[in-house]
Amino acid sequence: MKISTLIPQEKIIERLRYENPWWVTQVIPELYRSMSKRLYFNLFYPFVVEKEIKRAVVLMGPRRVGKTVMMFHTIDQLIQDKISPQKLFFIGIDNPIYINLSLQDILDLCTEALKIKNLEDCYIFFDEIQYLKDWERHLKVLVDTYPKTKFIVSGSAAAALRWHSTESGAGRFTDFMLPPLTFQEFIHLKNRSHLMVEGAIKYNGKEIVYQLTNNIDELNKEFVNYLNFGGYPEVVLSERIQGDMGRYVKNDIVDKVLLRDLPSLYGIKDVQELNRFFTYIAYNTGNEFSYETMSKESGIQKDTLKKYLEYLEAAFLIKVLNKLDINAKKLKRVTSFKVYLTNPSLRTALFSPISESDQEMGNMVETAILSQWMHRENLNLNYARWKDKKEGEVDLVLLDDKNFKPVWGIEIKWSNRYFEKTNELKSMIQFCDNNNLTGALITTINQEGNKTFQDIEFTFLPAALYAYNVGVNTLKMKGNND
Repeated sequence: MKISTLIPQEKIIERLRYENPWWVTQVIPELYRSMSKRLYFNLFYPFVVEKEIKRAVVLMGPRRVGKTVMMFHTIDQLIQDKISPQKLFFIGIDNPIYINLSLQDILDLCTEALKIKNLEDCYIFFDEIQYLKDWERHLKVLVDTYPKTKFIVSGSAAAALRWHSTESGAGRFTDFMLPPLTFQEFIHLKNRSHLMVEGAIKYNGKEIVYQLTNNIDELNKEFVNYLNFGGYPEVVLSERIQGDMGRYVKNDIVDKVLLRDLPSLYGIKDVQELNRFFTYIAYNTGNEFSYETMSKESGIQKDTLKKYLEYLEAAFLIKVLNKLDINAKKLKRVTSFKVYLTNPSLRTALFSPISESDQEMGNMVETAILSQWMHRENLNLNYARWKDKKEGEVDLVLLDDKNFKPVWGIEIKWSNRYFEKTNELKSMIQFCDNNNLTGALITTINQEGNKTFQDIEFTFLPAALYAYNVGVNTLKMKGNND
């Protein structure tokens, strides 16, 4: 076997042995063994061991959400499930040592390193696959060439990964999205699950099983920590990183996406302009924008703005929410919209941590709650805003995909005021009346209960509790669907 490369084959084989210590030790490195598994692991693992369907698994997600760690945990679980460690291969494609090699070349070197005849029943993990040009074409060929081998790849350049894996890999790839940590996972990773107890709430005339808390003050403290430091497993588990969020998140996540991933994918020339634009959005997360005001305030042309919004959304940095009118109808011409960070702690990284008395708290809580919903695909989430006799707004509205009628509306507040003064929820009352909704949910700081006003049943829940339960229910639903 002759592989054309500037680096001697022995050196590459040496690197492969270094990346795969379990070939000798039979265990993954202690660094990864000591890390807690994400709750998403139990959803991911069945795709890896699925043998009937001949597909590669594409693990996608933003930078630093734990994709590489999940691959190591998967290898660990496969070893525990009695798969020979010498049938498990991990290759970090971002290492320059592989730069002139195709995926097939690398596999040939793996078989050489272990002196094995074929790759039957092997599991091959390619990390950071986006660093290989035309990776999807190479991977598709491997899936067809090795029907008895399982391929698992990960990548951060989400826009390219999603586009390519659907276009070129149709029928060959299964996409698995790993989002930033939910608040539920944050509590789990910090070993604070003892704050939660099984219970029930009343919503819209029905009793619903719900996770409640035995200490709302403690849960709120953790919720503020989540807003500031919560999206990334490494940040959650390291006080050192929390003390220098700017350097860690900005340098390692934001800058790499804004200055490297997106420019290389889309040919963006003015990376500093994109960087400035993202900073502007991050500071104003949860606010309503229009192309006119955005263009005026940022000094960027409207057509360029639209592209930047698309790119940032494709890279999982932001979520754009569309506007409905008072009758829950979408506007024919999109003139204004809301933009949210997909992870509230990105704002902390760029500016500074917030406390629960800060005026930005309202927008950050809204951002955090929306980020819990972002873990679900294909949800028709919107907000409503209108000018009638008085201006009105409802923070979050879910539309039914079949009849485009609202399923529910939520007012996200970091305040107990409306628990005492339900009559002041004028916008929500008007929206419910116009759309035949008999119930609505309002978040609070720490008040919980039900009140009926003008035949509408309002369910009041602490924002932290609501955020936690959206995460719980998302995992349950994903598990049931799979």
